Amino acid sequence: MKNWKEKLFCAAACSRCRRSLKQKDERILSSYDHAAICMTCKKAEEKRPDYEEVSKRMIGQCLSEAELKQSDPESFCYNHFYAYKC
Repeated sequence: MKNWKEKLFCAAACSRCRRSLKQKDERILSSYDHAAICMTCKKAEEKRPDYEEVSKRMIGQCLSEAELKQSDPESFCYNHFYAYKC
């Protein structure tokens, strides 16, 4: 995803529940739509019956795209699995 950092890295609100996110709040990228979400919404996402399938597909997509670029310097794939702060 091009320019993901500009659009998602410092999102001011969770794209799911619209809860305000401060700079110090952890957030993570959704495996479903790559949107920045709060950790509460990520936990709910992980409970969905299709989460395992969707996350595996997303991993495959990220790995193939990162391989084509020879790296993932912006950590787009990484931030689907590890929380980050602004």
